[in-house]
Amino acid sequence: MGDARGNEAYEEELLDYEEEDEKVPDSGSKVNGEAVKKGYVGIHSSGFRDFLLKPELLRAIVDSGFEHPSEVQHECIPQAILGMDVICQAKSGMGKTAVFVLSTLQQIEPSPGQVSALVLCHTRELAYQICNEFVRFSTYLPDTKVSVFYGGVNIKIHKDLLKNECPHIVVGTPGRVLALARDKDLSLKNVRHFILDECDKMLESLDMRRDVQEIFKMTPHDKQVMMFSATLSKEIRPVCKKFMQDPMEIYVDDEAKLTLHGLVQHFIKLAEMEKNRKLNDLLDALDFNQVVIFVKSVSRAAELNKLLVECNFPSICIHSGMSQEERLTRYKSFKEGHKRILVATDLVGRGIDIERVNIVINYDMPDSADTYLHRVGRAGRFGTKGLAITFVASTSDSGVLDQVQERFEIDIKELPEQIDTSTYMPS
Repeated sequence: MGDARGNEAYEEELLDYEEEDEKVPDSGSKVNGEAVKKGYVGIHSSGFRDFLLKPELLRAIVDSGFEHPSEVQHECIPQAILGMDVICQAKSGMGKTAVFVLSTLQQIEPSPGQVSALVLCHTRELAYQICNEFVRFSTYLPDTKVSVFYGGVNIKIHKDLLKNECPHIVVGTPGRVLALARDKDLSLKNVRHFILDECDKMLESLDMRRDVQEIFKMTPHDKQVMMFSATLSKEIRPVCKKFMQDPMEIYVDDEAKLTLHGLVQHFIKLAEMEKNRKLNDLLDALDFNQVVIFVKSVSRAAELNKLLVECNFPSICIHSGMSQEERLTRYKSFKEGHKRILVATDLVGRGIDIERVNIVINYDMPDSADTYLHRVGRAGRFGTKGLAITFVASTSDSGVLDQVQERFEIDIKELPEQIDTSTYMPS
Protein backbone atom coordinates (compact mmCIF):
# COMPACT_ATOMS: atom_id res chain seq x y z
CA MET A 1 0.00 0.00 0.00
CA GLY A 2 2.93 2.27 0.88
CA ASP A 3 4.23 1.86 -2.68
CA ALA A 4 1.04 3.12 -4.23
CA ARG A 5 1.13 6.22 -2.06
CA GLY A 6 4.71 6.85 -3.09
CA ASN A 7 3.67 6.66 -6.72
CA GLU A 8 0.89 9.16 -6.17
CA ALA A 9 3.38 11.53 -4.63
CA TYR A 10 5.53 11.30 -7.75
CA GLU A 11 2.56 11.87 -9.99
CA GLU A 12 1.61 15.01 -8.09
CA GLU A 13 5.15 16.31 -8.35
CA LEU A 14 5.15 15.68 -12.06
CA LEU A 15 1.91 17.52 -12.40
CA ASP A 16 3.20 20.51 -10.45
CA TYR A 17 6.36 20.52 -12.47
CA GLU A 18 4.65 20.72 -15.84
CA GLU A 19 1.87 23.07 -14.74
CA GLU A 20 4.38 25.46 -13.17
CA ASP A 21 6.47 25.20 -16.27
CA GLU A 22 3.63 26.67 -18.25
CA LYS A 23 2.75 29.45 -15.85
CA VAL A 24 6.28 30.55 -15.04
CA PRO A 25 8.23 30.17 -18.26
CA ASP A 26 11.41 31.72 -16.99
CA SER A 27 11.43 32.39 -13.31
CA GLY A 28 14.67 32.15 -11.42
CA SER A 29 12.81 32.06 -8.12
CA LYS A 30 13.93 29.58 -5.52
CA VAL A 31 10.45 28.14 -5.12
CA ASN A 32 10.12 27.39 -8.78
CA GLY A 33 13.60 25.87 -8.88
CA GLU A 34 12.50 23.57 -6.09
CA ALA A 35 9.44 22.43 -8.03
CA VAL A 36 11.47 21.75 -11.14
CA LYS A 37 13.95 19.74 -9.18
CA LYS A 38 11.27 17.59 -7.61
CA GLY A 39 9.62 17.05 -10.96
CA TYR A 40 12.95 15.99 -12.44
CA VAL A 41 13.31 13.30 -9.80
CA GLY A 42 9.70 12.28 -10.40
CA ILE A 43 10.25 11.79 -14.10
CA HIS A 44 13.28 9.64 -13.49
CA SER A 45 11.73 7.64 -10.71
CA SER A 46 9.04 6.29 -12.94
CA GLY A 47 11.89 4.82 -15.02
CA PHE A 48 12.19 1.36 -13.49
CA ARG A 49 8.41 0.98 -13.59
CA ASP A 50 8.47 1.81 -17.30
CA PHE A 51 10.52 -1.32 -17.95
CA LEU A 52 7.46 -3.34 -16.86
CA LEU A 53 9.50 -5.53 -14.50
CA LYS A 54 8.01 -8.11 -12.12
CA PRO A 55 6.56 -6.45 -9.00
CA GLU A 56 8.94 -8.55 -6.86
CA LEU A 57 11.90 -6.99 -8.65
CA LEU A 58 10.50 -3.47 -8.36
CA ARG A 59 10.12 -3.96 -4.60
CA ALA A 60 13.76 -5.02 -4.32
CA ILE A 61 14.84 -2.03 -6.43
CA VAL A 62 12.98 0.34 -4.10
CA ASP A 63 14.51 -1.38 -1.06
CA SER A 64 17.98 -0.93 -2.56
CA GLY A 65 17.38 2.80 -2.78
CA PHE A 66 17.70 3.01 -6.55
CA GLU A 67 15.77 6.07 -7.60
CA HIS A 68 16.16 6.05 -11.35
CA PRO A 69 17.91 4.06 -14.04
CA SER A 70 21.30 5.18 -15.33
CA GLU A 71 21.94 5.84 -19.03
CA VAL A 72 23.20 2.29 -19.51
CA GLN A 73 20.19 0.77 -17.78
CA HIS A 74 17.84 2.90 -19.90
CA GLU A 75 19.49 1.70 -23.06
CA CYS A 76 20.06 -1.96 -22.16
CA ILE A 77 17.31 -3.26 -19.88
CA PRO A 78 14.36 -2.97 -22.30
CA GLN A 79 16.28 -4.99 -24.91
CA ALA A 80 17.88 -7.40 -22.47
CA ILE A 81 14.57 -8.45 -20.90
CA LEU A 82 13.36 -9.47 -24.37
CA GLY A 83 16.23 -11.94 -24.61
CA MET A 84 18.33 -9.97 -27.09
CA ASP A 85 22.09 -10.48 -27.22
CA VAL A 86 23.82 -7.40 -25.84
CA ILE A 87 27.37 -6.11 -25.93
CA CYS A 88 27.80 -3.09 -23.70
CA GLN A 89 30.71 -0.89 -22.82
CA ALA A 90 30.25 1.71 -20.12
CA LYS A 91 32.41 3.25 -17.45
CA SER A 92 32.41 1.48 -14.13
CA GLY A 93 29.87 2.84 -11.72
CA MET A 94 27.19 3.25 -14.36
CA GLY A 95 25.10 0.31 -13.26
CA LYS A 96 26.08 -2.42 -15.74
CA THR A 97 25.76 -5.20 -13.16
CA ALA A 98 22.15 -4.30 -12.44
CA VAL A 99 21.42 -4.58 -16.17
CA PHE A 100 22.19 -8.30 -16.37
CA VAL A 101 21.07 -9.10 -12.82
CA LEU A 102 17.62 -7.54 -13.34
CA SER A 103 17.12 -8.79 -16.89
CA THR A 104 18.13 -12.34 -15.91
CA LEU A 105 15.87 -12.40 -12.85
CA GLN A 106 13.05 -10.93 -14.95
CA GLN A 107 13.25 -13.76 -17.48
CA ILE A 108 14.08 -16.80 -15.36
CA GLU A 109 11.41 -19.38 -14.55
CA PRO A 110 13.22 -21.49 -11.93
CA SER A 111 13.05 -25.28 -12.51
CA PRO A 112 14.29 -27.57 -9.73
CA GLY A 113 17.78 -28.93 -10.39
CA GLN A 114 18.38 -26.81 -13.50
CA VAL A 115 20.95 -24.06 -13.99
CA SER A 116 19.29 -21.43 -16.21
CA ALA A 117 21.85 -18.64 -16.09
CA LEU A 118 25.64 -18.62 -16.01
CA VAL A 119 27.67 -15.51 -15.23
CA LEU A 120 31.44 -15.67 -15.70
CA CYS A 121 33.95 -13.08 -14.50
CA HIS A 122 37.72 -13.02 -14.12
CA THR A 123 38.22 -12.58 -10.37
CA ARG A 124 36.82 -14.17 -7.22
CA GLU A 125 36.04 -10.77 -5.72
CA LEU A 126 33.93 -9.78 -8.70
CA ALA A 127 32.16 -13.17 -8.69
CA TYR A 128 31.32 -12.73 -5.02
CA GLN A 129 30.09 -9.18 -5.57
CA ILE A 130 27.87 -10.19 -8.53
CA CYS A 131 26.43 -13.08 -6.54
CA ASN A 132 25.50 -10.60 -3.78
CA GLU A 133 23.70 -8.41 -6.32
CA PHE A 134 21.63 -11.40 -7.46
CA VAL A 135 20.81 -12.23 -3.84
CA ARG A 136 19.84 -8.62 -3.12
CA PHE A 137 17.52 -8.24 -6.13
CA SER A 138 15.93 -11.69 -5.70
CA THR A 139 14.85 -11.02 -2.10
CA TYR A 140 11.17 -11.33 -3.09
CA LEU A 141 11.78 -14.25 -5.47
CA PRO A 142 12.35 -16.96 -2.83
CA ASP A 143 12.26 -19.81 -5.39
CA THR A 144 15.29 -18.47 -7.28
CA LYS A 145 18.60 -19.77 -5.91
CA VAL A 146 22.02 -18.30 -6.66
CA SER A 147 25.49 -19.75 -5.92
CA VAL A 148 29.02 -18.59 -6.54
CA PHE A 149 31.91 -20.91 -7.52
CA TYR A 150 35.60 -20.00 -7.62
CA GLY A 151 38.99 -21.57 -6.93
CA GLY A 152 40.63 -21.53 -3.52
CA VAL A 153 37.61 -23.29 -2.00
CA ASN A 154 37.61 -27.07 -1.67
CA ILE A 155 35.91 -28.33 -4.84
CA LYS A 156 34.05 -31.02 -2.85
CA ILE A 157 32.00 -28.29 -1.14
CA HIS A 158 30.89 -27.06 -4.57
CA LYS A 159 30.12 -30.58 -5.81
CA ASP A 160 27.96 -31.28 -2.75
CA LEU A 161 26.12 -28.01 -3.18
CA LEU A 162 25.34 -28.77 -6.84
CA LYS A 163 24.10 -32.23 -5.90
CA ASN A 164 21.94 -31.24 -2.93
CA GLU A 165 20.84 -27.66 -3.61
CA CYS A 166 21.33 -27.01 -7.30
CA PRO A 167 21.14 -23.23 -7.97
CA HIS A 168 19.24 -21.69 -10.90
CA ILE A 169 21.90 -19.01 -11.36
CA VAL A 170 25.61 -19.75 -11.20
CA VAL A 171 28.22 -17.00 -10.88
CA GLY A 172 31.84 -18.05 -11.12
CA THR A 173 35.36 -17.86 -12.49
CA PRO A 174 36.08 -19.85 -15.69
CA GLY A 175 38.62 -22.26 -14.13
CA ARG A 176 36.36 -23.56 -11.37
CA VAL A 177 33.18 -23.57 -13.50
CA LEU A 178 34.97 -25.58 -16.21
CA ALA A 179 36.32 -28.09 -13.67
CA LEU A 180 32.81 -28.66 -12.27
CA ALA A 181 31.31 -28.95 -15.77
CA ARG A 182 33.99 -31.38 -17.02
CA ASP A 183 33.41 -33.60 -13.97
CA LYS A 184 29.70 -33.60 -14.85
CA ASP A 185 28.80 -32.08 -11.48
CA LEU A 186 27.57 -28.91 -13.12
CA SER A 187 25.15 -29.48 -16.00
CA LEU A 188 24.98 -26.58 -18.46
CA LYS A 189 22.49 -28.10 -20.88
CA ASN A 190 19.60 -25.90 -19.65
CA VAL A 191 21.45 -22.58 -19.66
CA ARG A 192 19.33 -19.87 -21.32
CA HIS A 193 21.45 -16.85 -20.31
CA PHE A 194 25.23 -16.71 -20.73
CA ILE A 195 26.86 -13.55 -19.34
CA LEU A 196 30.46 -12.35 -19.30
CA ASP A 197 31.31 -9.43 -17.04
CA GLU A 198 34.54 -7.53 -17.73
CA CYS A 199 34.54 -9.67 -20.87
CA ASP A 200 37.69 -8.15 -22.36
CA LYS A 201 39.73 -9.35 -19.36
CA MET A 202 38.54 -12.91 -19.97
CA LEU A 203 38.90 -12.90 -23.73
CA GLU A 204 42.28 -11.15 -23.95
CA SER A 205 44.03 -13.79 -21.84
CA LEU A 206 44.25 -16.77 -24.21
CA ASP A 207 44.14 -19.37 -21.40
CA MET A 208 40.98 -17.89 -19.97
CA ARG A 209 39.50 -17.45 -23.45
CA ARG A 210 40.02 -21.19 -24.07
CA ASP A 211 38.18 -22.01 -20.84
CA VAL A 212 35.32 -19.63 -21.70
CA GLN A 213 34.99 -21.16 -25.18
CA GLU A 214 34.92 -24.67 -23.78
CA ILE A 215 32.23 -23.72 -21.25
CA PHE A 216 30.29 -21.91 -23.99
CA LYS A 217 30.26 -25.06 -26.13
CA MET A 218 28.64 -27.01 -23.29
CA THR A 219 25.63 -24.67 -23.26
CA PRO A 220 22.69 -24.91 -25.72
CA HIS A 221 22.98 -23.13 -29.06
CA ASP A 222 19.76 -21.21 -28.44
CA LYS A 223 20.44 -18.81 -25.56
CA GLN A 224 20.87 -15.15 -24.72
CA VAL A 225 24.46 -13.92 -24.57
CA MET A 226 25.35 -10.65 -22.84
CA MET A 227 28.81 -9.13 -22.45
CA PHE A 228 29.78 -6.09 -20.40
CA SER A 229 32.97 -4.18 -19.82
CA ALA A 230 34.30 -0.73 -19.01
CA THR A 231 36.92 -1.09 -21.73
CA LEU A 232 36.32 -2.77 -25.07
CA SER A 233 39.12 -2.20 -27.53
CA LYS A 234 38.43 -2.26 -31.26
CA GLU A 235 40.43 -5.53 -31.42
CA ILE A 236 38.38 -7.39 -28.83
CA ARG A 237 34.90 -6.38 -30.11
CA PRO A 238 34.94 -8.86 -33.04
CA VAL A 239 36.02 -11.61 -30.62
CA CYS A 240 33.02 -10.84 -28.39
CA LYS A 241 30.68 -10.88 -31.37
CA LYS A 242 31.71 -14.41 -32.33
CA PHE A 243 29.75 -15.60 -29.30
CA MET A 244 26.62 -13.69 -30.33
CA GLN A 245 23.89 -13.43 -32.91
CA ASP A 246 23.30 -9.90 -34.18
CA PRO A 247 23.85 -8.27 -30.77
CA MET A 248 22.64 -4.87 -29.78
CA GLU A 249 25.78 -2.80 -29.28
CA ILE A 250 26.01 -0.01 -26.75
CA TYR A 251 29.25 1.89 -26.30
CA VAL A 252 29.23 4.60 -23.67
CA ASP A 253 32.67 5.93 -22.84
CA ASP A 254 31.19 8.80 -21.03
CA GLU A 255 27.64 9.97 -20.37
CA ALA A 256 28.08 12.49 -23.18
CA LYS A 257 29.03 9.95 -25.81
CA LEU A 258 25.88 7.88 -25.80
CA THR A 259 25.73 7.17 -29.49
CA LEU A 260 22.56 5.97 -31.14
CA HIS A 261 23.46 3.67 -33.98
CA GLY A 262 21.18 3.71 -36.99
CA LEU A 263 19.38 6.95 -36.17
CA VAL A 264 19.07 9.59 -38.93
CA GLN A 265 18.71 13.12 -37.49
CA HIS A 266 17.50 16.28 -39.26
CA PHE A 267 16.07 19.71 -38.41
CA ILE A 268 13.60 22.06 -40.11
CA LYS A 269 13.77 25.85 -39.72
CA LEU A 270 10.31 27.42 -39.67
CA ALA A 271 8.12 29.96 -37.88
CA GLU A 272 5.97 28.91 -34.90
CA MET A 273 2.77 29.40 -36.95
CA GLU A 274 4.04 27.06 -39.71
CA LYS A 275 4.48 24.06 -37.42
CA ASN A 276 1.01 22.51 -37.82
CA ARG A 277 1.05 22.72 -41.60
CA LYS A 278 4.56 21.23 -41.72
CA LEU A 279 3.63 18.44 -39.35
CA ASN A 280 0.63 17.52 -41.51
CA ASP A 281 2.84 17.40 -44.60
CA LEU A 282 5.43 15.23 -42.85
CA LEU A 283 2.89 12.73 -41.56
CA ASP A 284 1.48 12.45 -45.09
CA ALA A 285 4.86 12.13 -46.78
CA LEU A 286 6.83 9.88 -44.43
CA ASP A 287 6.55 6.13 -44.11
CA PHE A 288 6.30 5.15 -40.48
CA ASN A 289 5.27 2.29 -38.25
CA GLN A 290 4.65 4.50 -35.25
CA VAL A 291 5.68 8.06 -34.48
CA VAL A 292 6.11 10.01 -31.23
CA ILE A 293 5.66 13.82 -31.34
CA PHE A 294 7.11 15.74 -28.40
CA VAL A 295 5.70 19.10 -27.24
CA LYS A 296 6.66 21.30 -24.31
CA SER A 297 3.46 21.57 -22.26
CA VAL A 298 0.30 19.78 -21.26
CA SER A 299 -1.99 22.23 -23.03
CA ARG A 300 0.00 21.99 -26.28
CA ALA A 301 -0.15 18.18 -26.13
CA ALA A 302 -3.93 18.22 -25.77
CA GLU A 303 -4.40 20.87 -28.49
CA LEU A 304 -2.12 19.24 -31.04
CA ASN A 305 -3.66 15.83 -30.48
CA LYS A 306 -7.16 17.29 -30.97
CA LEU A 307 -6.03 18.90 -34.22
CA LEU A 308 -4.50 15.64 -35.54
CA VAL A 309 -7.62 13.65 -34.70
CA GLU A 310 -9.74 16.24 -36.53
CA CYS A 311 -7.45 15.77 -39.56
CA ASN A 312 -8.16 12.01 -39.35
CA PHE A 313 -4.75 10.99 -38.09
CA PRO A 314 -4.77 7.96 -35.70
CA SER A 315 -3.42 9.98 -32.78
CA ILE A 316 -3.48 9.64 -28.99
CA CYS A 317 -1.81 11.78 -26.31
CA ILE A 318 -0.18 11.23 -22.93
CA HIS A 319 0.74 13.99 -20.50
CA SER A 320 1.08 14.62 -16.78
CA GLY A 321 -2.38 16.15 -16.47
CA MET A 322 -3.83 12.62 -16.61
CA SER A 323 -4.11 10.08 -13.84
CA GLN A 324 -1.48 7.34 -13.76
CA GLU A 325 -4.20 4.83 -14.66
CA GLU A 326 -5.28 6.78 -17.74
CA ARG A 327 -1.66 7.17 -18.84
CA LEU A 328 -0.97 3.46 -18.54
CA THR A 329 -4.10 2.59 -20.48
CA ARG A 330 -3.09 4.94 -23.28
CA TYR A 331 0.53 3.79 -23.19
CA LYS A 332 -0.60 0.17 -23.56
CA SER A 333 -2.96 1.09 -26.38
CA PHE A 334 -0.10 2.76 -28.26
CA LYS A 335 2.37 -0.01 -27.45
CA GLU A 336 -0.07 -2.60 -28.81
CA GLY A 337 -0.36 -0.60 -32.02
CA HIS A 338 -3.99 0.53 -31.76
CA LYS A 339 -2.85 4.08 -32.55
CA ARG A 340 0.11 5.00 -34.71
CA ILE A 341 0.80 8.54 -33.48
CA LEU A 342 1.55 9.55 -29.91
CA VAL A 343 1.67 13.20 -28.84
CA ALA A 344 3.51 13.54 -25.55
CA THR A 345 5.30 15.79 -23.09
CA ASP A 346 8.75 14.84 -21.77
CA LEU A 347 7.07 12.50 -19.36
CA VAL A 348 7.46 9.87 -22.09
CA GLY A 349 10.97 11.02 -22.97
CA ARG A 350 12.80 8.54 -20.80
CA GLY A 351 12.78 4.79 -20.62
CA ILE A 352 9.54 4.26 -22.49
CA ASP A 353 10.17 1.52 -24.93
CA ILE A 354 8.02 0.78 -27.93
CA GLU A 355 9.73 -1.19 -30.63
CA ARG A 356 7.56 -0.04 -33.52
CA VAL A 357 8.46 3.63 -33.11
CA ASN A 358 10.76 4.57 -35.96
CA ILE A 359 10.19 8.33 -36.09
CA VAL A 360 10.41 10.98 -33.39
CA ILE A 361 9.37 14.57 -34.14
CA ASN A 362 10.38 17.39 -31.80
CA TYR A 363 7.44 19.71 -32.50
CA ASP A 364 8.86 21.88 -29.72
CA MET A 365 12.60 21.93 -29.16
CA PRO A 366 13.64 20.20 -25.92
CA ASP A 367 15.18 22.37 -23.21
CA SER A 368 18.57 20.66 -23.15
CA ALA A 369 20.90 18.31 -25.01
CA ASP A 370 20.13 15.60 -22.46
CA THR A 371 16.40 15.77 -23.04
CA TYR A 372 17.03 15.75 -26.79
CA LEU A 373 19.00 12.51 -26.49
CA HIS A 374 16.31 10.82 -24.42
CA ARG A 375 13.54 11.91 -26.76
CA VAL A 376 15.20 10.85 -29.99
CA GLY A 377 16.30 7.65 -28.29
CA ARG A 378 12.67 6.52 -28.52
CA ALA A 379 13.26 5.91 -32.26
CA GLY A 380 15.76 3.47 -33.65
CA ARG A 381 15.78 1.30 -30.54
CA PHE A 382 16.53 -2.41 -30.65
CA GLY A 383 19.43 -1.55 -32.93
CA THR A 384 16.96 -0.79 -35.71
CA LYS A 385 16.84 2.26 -37.93
CA GLY A 386 15.01 5.43 -37.03
CA LEU A 387 14.49 9.07 -37.96
CA ALA A 388 14.44 12.14 -35.69
CA ILE A 389 13.17 15.50 -37.00
CA THR A 390 13.38 18.66 -34.91
CA PHE A 391 11.48 21.90 -35.53
CA VAL A 392 13.68 24.98 -35.00
CA ALA A 393 11.55 28.11 -34.59
CA SER A 394 13.64 30.56 -32.54
CA THR A 395 17.18 31.56 -31.67
CA SER A 396 16.97 29.66 -28.38
CA ASP A 397 15.92 26.54 -30.37
CA SER A 398 19.02 26.99 -32.56
CA GLY A 399 21.09 27.30 -29.39
CA VAL A 400 19.90 23.94 -28.07
CA LEU A 401 20.54 22.33 -31.47
CA ASP A 402 24.12 23.66 -31.44
CA GLN A 403 24.56 22.30 -27.93
CA VAL A 404 23.34 18.85 -29.08
CA GLN A 405 25.71 18.77 -32.04
CA GLU A 406 28.67 19.83 -29.98
CA ARG A 407 28.04 17.56 -27.07
CA PHE A 408 27.30 14.38 -28.99
CA GLU A 409 29.76 15.24 -31.75
CA ILE A 410 27.23 14.87 -34.55
CA ASP A 411 26.38 16.97 -37.55
CA ILE A 412 22.61 17.46 -37.89
CA LYS A 413 21.62 18.71 -41.33
CA GLU A 414 18.46 20.36 -42.59
CA LEU A 415 15.79 17.91 -43.77
CA PRO A 416 16.22 17.43 -47.54
CA GLU A 417 13.28 17.75 -49.97
CA GLN A 418 13.43 14.02 -50.63
CA ILE A 419 14.48 11.51 -48.01
CA ASP A 420 15.27 7.92 -48.89
CA THR A 421 12.86 5.69 -46.95
CA SER A 422 15.42 2.90 -46.68
CA THR A 423 17.62 5.08 -44.44
CA TYR A 424 15.09 5.12 -41.61
CA MET A 425 12.65 2.24 -42.28
CA PRO A 426 13.66 -1.25 -41.16
CA SER A 427 13.92 -3.41 -44.28
